[in-house]
Amino acid sequence: MGQNAATNPSREPLPRRRFLAAVAGFSIVSMLAMVATPILGFLIPPKSSGAAAGGKVLVAKVSDIPPGGGKVVPVGSKPTIIVNTDQGMKAYSAICTHLGCIVAFDTGSNTIVCPCHDGRFNPTTGAVVSGPPPSGLTPEEVTVEGDEIFVVST
Repeated sequence: MGQNAATNPSREPLPRRRFLAAVAGFSIVSMLAMVATPILGFLIPPKSSGAAAGGKVLVAKVSDIPPGGGKVVPVGSKPTIIVNTDQGMKAYSAICTHLGCIVAFDTGSNTIVCPCHDGRFNPTTGAVVSGPPPSGLTPEEVTVEGDEIFVVST
């Protein structure tokens, strides 16, 4: 009449040891995947989008950067600082040449400043004014068309 697990081999219960081994194996595989994913992401950089590579990139409007002001903007995958100087718009890589920190524009001192170790750069030339940076900021090509500021990315 009624069949139990002993007489029906297709309904045998899963042994506790085999269940615990399966859970432990799944846990180990999950842990290894969580550790390996960021390491592989670091070692194998993502492909950059080709949309902004090698062309003009709209970064701001002239009204966004007043005379004597500056702004850090993204150009592709790297930051660029745009400065409105007496000689016109200037653009430099916003990565400090000392330890790679992102620079900012200080309107009070009218310099480009690295907040990590107080490195200071001339906004007109990108040259080092003071601090530990070994060289000036890398210039970028910038054009102004009407009220739009473009940086030519490479």
